[in-house]
Amino acid sequence: MTWTLGIDTSHHVAVGLANDGAIVARRVVEDTRAHAETLTPSIQAVCAEAGIALADVDEFVVGMGPGPFTGLRVGVATAWALAHLAGRTPRGVCSLDVVAREWADAGAPDEFVVVADARRREVYWRRYGADGTPLGEPQVTAPDAVPALPVAGAVPDHAPALTATGPARLDPGVLAARWETLAPAGDEPYYLRQADATVPGKPKSALPRLRAR
Repeated sequence: MTWTLGIDTSHHVAVGLANDGAIVARRVVEDTRAHAETLTPSIQAVCAEAGIALADVDEFVVGMGPGPFTGLRVGVATAWALAHLAGRTPRGVCSLDVVAREWADAGAPDEFVVVADARRREVYWRRYGADGTPLGEPQVTAPDAVPALPVAGAVPDHAPALTATGPARLDPGVLAARWETLAPAGDEPYYLRQADATVPGKPKSALPRLRAR
């Protein structure tokens, strides 16, 4: 039996556990500002629900975004650390692809987009074919730049023109169970833009400048 742990913090904290491709447990914490505090307890909770120890996990899969820098790196760093401690190779996939996979498995339209909240009144999105194959790279734009296609994903309040008719959020159980059907995302998360926090520049002097006479 192969136990797979799926972790995604591109939006909420989402953790799923699958056994030989069958979803066993999932947990979603709908707080976009408590990733560091709730991720480890969520991992422990799904393992306890399945009756296994974290040491029993064979595969570690993580959503690589796109997503805000701070929350996303919590999940990526945790998955990488757990995998390496277990002597496993961590697997990264695009978080939007997970939502697309769920809709494709259920019967998606010929083309569609998956969106997610990028804050700053923008959205992340990616275009897909009916089988869940990406038709381009992930983007970050204003909502009105999203193609006029059926929508899945967590549509933010600041994008009322976008109405989700497909899965409304990432299912971490699907991440754990179906990751092998998704294209690998590599080692670099999809940040798509710079972090809000930046390294401060050189402090400015409070003393008045002396003028040469």
